[in-house]
Amino acid sequence: MTYLIELLGQYGAWLVFAWVLLEQAGVPLPAYPVLMVAGSLAAVGQLSLPLLLAVTVLACLISDFGWYLAGGRYGGRVLRTICRLSLTPDSCVSQTESVFDRWGARSLIVAKFVPGFASVATAMAGATRVRRGAFLAYDFVGSTLWAGLGLALGWLFAPAVETLLNTLQSLGHWGLLLLAGAIAIYVARKAWNRVSFRRQQRMQRLSIAELSQLREGSAELVLVDVRKRPLWERERIPGSVFFDASEWESASTSARRDATIVVYCDCPAEASAVVVARALREKGFRQVHPLGGGLEGWRQAGFALQEGAEAP
Repeated sequence: MTYLIELLGQYGAWLVFAWVLLEQAGVPLPAYPVLMVAGSLAAVGQLSLPLLLAVTVLACLISDFGWYLAGGRYGGRVLRTICRLSLTPDSCVSQTESVFDRWGARSLIVAKFVPGFASVATAMAGATRVRRGAFLAYDFVGSTLWAGLGLALGWLFAPAVETLLNTLQSLGHWGLLLLAGAIAIYVARKAWNRVSFRRQQRMQRLSIAELSQLREGSAELVLVDVRKRPLWERERIPGSVFFDASEWESASTSARRDATIVVYCDCPAEASAVVVARALREKGFRQVHPLGGGLEGWRQAGFALQEGAEAP
């Protein structure tokens, strides 16, 4: 901790800028402790609070705009890459799609306050073609609130921050072990949740080759895309229908109960597809299978994709 204070005193806003830029880019560096320490140093006049706020917001905007451009160019592939790096990759994409579908670009205002949501939300904004001006406006508001809160907490509780740092410093190696232990417990808890979720996701998948054979055969087949509508409209497996839960509750779907239903998504471990497949089976649909590999597996196998909003 003493070393951190010395670095902040020597490099000040530049260190905060670089630290936040890396953290927002996806590097697992906790930014809020740095912001709080920087805010406490600003409270005693060692650093400039307006400058700290400006460089922190700038770092957020640079990193977020990079994710936005990547999402616009590569779509779901970027989302999967980000979520594979998270401690909860199986539900990362599906949860982000759900929040973003409900709130749209406005979710960027609170995205940075939700662990693991910020990078995926900015990439989602690009993938769903949110207008650049709206993205920058909402992201600026969210970044300012996030940075301002961290610096304000350090400013308001500067005596407490100083006391905590002095206590950790007095503990020496024990203080570092205490911090390391807390981080280890947090990581272990998330890892256990990941393992538990994977156990719940055990379900036989239909392979890409098997789906191709079904499409060529005479068997009745219903191909269901469980992603959000903007992603379905952008690209999908030809002939697939967008999943609307309310439609599958109606009596008009009773004719599909004996059909072969293949459900796919574009997320790690086919998490969303498995959830929907289990729900459909509970509703009485007999032959429901999640597609192993999902949309990316279909693309990598060399099969064509359908674009546009026209329903099959």
